[in-house]
Amino acid sequence: MFHKIIKEIKKYDTIVIARHIGVDPDALCSQIALRDSLRLAFPKKKIVAVGSSSIKFAELGSLDKTEDYQQFLLIVLDTPDRKRIDFSQVEKADSIIKIDHHPYIETYAKIEYIDDQKGSTCEILMEFLKKMRLSCTSSIARTLYTGLISDTNRFLFDSTTSSTFEIVSYYLKKYPFLLSDVYKSLYMRPLKEVRLQGYIGENLTLTENGVLYIELSNEDILRFKADSASAGNMINNFNFIEEALVWVIITEDIKNNNIRVNIRSRGPVINQIAEKFHGGGHAFASGAKVSCFEEAELLIQDLDEVCKEYIKVCEENENNIE
Repeated sequence: MFHKIIKEIKKYDTIVIARHIGVDPDALCSQIALRDSLRLAFPKKKIVAVGSSSIKFAELGSLDKTEDYQQFLLIVLDTPDRKRIDFSQVEKADSIIKIDHHPYIETYAKIEYIDDQKGSTCEILMEFLKKMRLSCTSSIARTLYTGLISDTNRFLFDSTTSSTFEIVSYYLKKYPFLLSDVYKSLYMRPLKEVRLQGYIGENLTLTENGVLYIELSNEDILRFKADSASAGNMINNFNFIEEALVWVIITEDIKNNNIRVNIRSRGPVINQIAEKFHGGGHAFASGAKVSCFEEAELLIQDLDEVCKEYIKVCEENENNIE
């Protein structure tokens, strides 16, 4: 499949690299790393990475200004369905390639490379660059590593395998970079965000069946001089709360006129619920968007039912073993 991707890339003089709306480090880093590698490999081609930027991830690299593109190849990264592509000219693309690690939702590209066993799109691109002998530098390697550790939560998720460490070891050896710089760019944060995290911890609500959640209004966010993205990105800071099977941060986003929902799970499958509420993702890590807090409450109710069923199945399995 990698050979088909390269063959398609060689056909076009203009290549646009996009990803999903609501940028995160894996999506952004995969864009930037692929763009920079292809620019080195094909210096005569016009290769750009586009989409909405985020001040929070400014240190990870910059995107290109969107233009009116003609006769171009569109490469979409980290995005399982067409409606979530952060690019307004999808319909104009002469050809589309999808590279993704999310569970399959729909086919929208001519070439689709999906490996939902990988913990990040950046890990897939690490293999792609290596196997296709595409150009790489320490800067590109660092960018790929940054996206990988973000989506695996520093190798904590079960999607991390021996092959993950093998490919990381290869890049660290061949294209050395300072690990401390990577972690600083991802995890250094202002005091206001620490205080917001404290507020979240103090005000979490736990449902009967183990859904831990908080609803943050725009007023709550402004009180700490933070933004909605900052709140949502704290979701992995609450991974190890004993009473929670599923934990959720619900944040009002005035800028985009919706309410963002970040969801994580320690067992119950949550992505189908996320898809029901205009989102999606992985079995244990998903996101959604709702129009109001009343709709968010319906989402919480559905998650609570999923947890209830999960608990029931676990208890039945335990009884069968006995």
